[in-house]
This record gives sequence, C-alpha cells and structure tokens, in this order.
Amino acid sequence: MAGMRIGVRHETRYKYDTPPTGVIQTLRLTPRNHEGQFVLDWRIEVSADCRLDEQEDAFGNIIHAFTADAPLTDLTVTAAGVVETQDTHGIVRDAIERFPPSLFLRETPLTHADAAMQAFATSMDATNTLSLLHGLLDRLYEDIAFDTDPTHAATTAIEAFALKRGVCQDMAHIFIGCARAAGVPARYISGYLHRNDCAIDQGAGHAWAEAYVEDLGWVAFDPANGSCATDAYVRVAVGLDYLGAAPVRGTRYGGGSEALAVQIRVDQAFRQNQN
Repeated sequence: MAGMRIGVRHETRYKYDTPPTGVIQTLRLTPRNHEGQFVLDWRIEVSADCRLDEQEDAFGNIIHAFTADAPLTDLTVTAAGVVETQDTHGIVRDAIERFPPSLFLRETPLTHADAAMQAFATSMDATNTLSLLHGLLDRLYEDIAFDTDPTHAATTAIEAFALKRGVCQDMAHIFIGCARAAGVPARYISGYLHRNDCAIDQGAGHAWAEAYVEDLGWVAFDPANGSCATDAYVRVAVGLDYLGAAPVRGTRYGGGSEALAVQIRVDQAFRQNQN
C-alpha cells in the first residue's frame, strides 16, 4: 500500500524580558504507532539543563515533563522526527483506547453546544451516523471561514460558531460539540498536516476531530479542510478538547513578560536508495 514518509520539526522558543526562577512544562509532542502510522524516528530536545521524564497520560498520549530551575533568559523546545503513514480513509485502528467511546460524549467548556449549535447539528439530512458526520463536515467547511485574527486558544466553540470564523482548533471544537449534541462520541486530535498547496513552514500544528461510528470505530474528520484524514496527517495526541491534547503546556515562576515563537516544518522525507 502506497503511503508517505513525513518529516516534522516543531520548535517552540521563549524569550523572557526578566528571567524566571523556574519553568515547568508538559509536552504532548510525540506520536504513537497505530494502523496507518509508524514512527521511524522521534526525539525531543530542551535547551535548558534538565531531565525529561517520559510517561503516559490517562488517554495514552506520550508526555514528557521537565523542570528547569536556573534563571532563564530563553528556552527552546524542539521535537523532530520522521513518520511513515498510509491512507486508512480516516478510520483509526489499533490506537490505544483506555476508555469506552461514551466518555467522549462528555461536554467541556470549550466544546459545549448552545441552542444554535444544537439546532445546527439536528438540521442535518442524515439517514445514519456516518452521513450525519459527513454532513457536519461539509456544512462547517462551507460556513466557517478560516481566520487567525478573531479567536485565541481559549475561544469556545459557541464563540467561534457565532463568529463563523476561526482556526482549525475552533473548527474541531465546533464539530465535536455538534457531534456530541447529536449523541455521537467525538474527541479532539492534535498533530501535523503535510500540504502540497502551501509552504512547508508553518506557524502552528494542526487539529481535527474523531467521531465514533458503530461497526467502523473512530473516524477522523478535518472540518478545516472539509475532508477525512489521509496519509498526509500525523496523529499525535487525543483529548476531550484542546486542553487535553495541547502540544505544550506549562507555567513559570517569577520573571516578567515573555515572547513566544513557534516554527513548524512539515515536509515529505524521501526514502534512501538501497544499494
């Protein structure tokens, strides 16, 4: 089966105007193997002198945590590697599943559906769960404009749906909220997308949703692009919403303001010729 070999380099840089006395961070930056995705090489580097502790969270995501105690003027976290992918037509098989699908009916503040979203979800002309989800996918792709200006990391699905604008995170939250309102378990996915129609250097990772369909299992829907996931996607972390799958979360002690810069490069890594 044909597929892709995708190279990823994700760099997060902090500069502090007044050095903090310590930084604690949790990283969800490491993909796992499942059907259609095989991690050939992956590493995480931190510029500070610290130890990276690897563990798993409740959803089976690989997380790395570190504490940097010395006063810092800057900090860089880099994740890089190569992942081999195949197109499974959006169906996710052999991923780690710690909970029954019904857990992913649970609302969160970021995905809560108001009356307008509930009406939107029930307005789909659908004969079964899969057609409902494809209807949601198509309508959201048509109705919600991709716009980086009006929303931020804490924007809720209700706010973005009312604006009819947002980024991939917002569209994933809206899709999840609408699916749950229709009684379909849905969850948030963070990762990377290789695109042929734009620059390989990106300012952020990608986000999409998975919804549970009886007899099929989990199926990946990307409302920002109006399609199911293909071999161009690298799946990294799963959560009830963005907060449970955020690539980098943390806190710092002391210091003043900080400047954050994120640079992500996603390109196609070519196989070496075998002699």
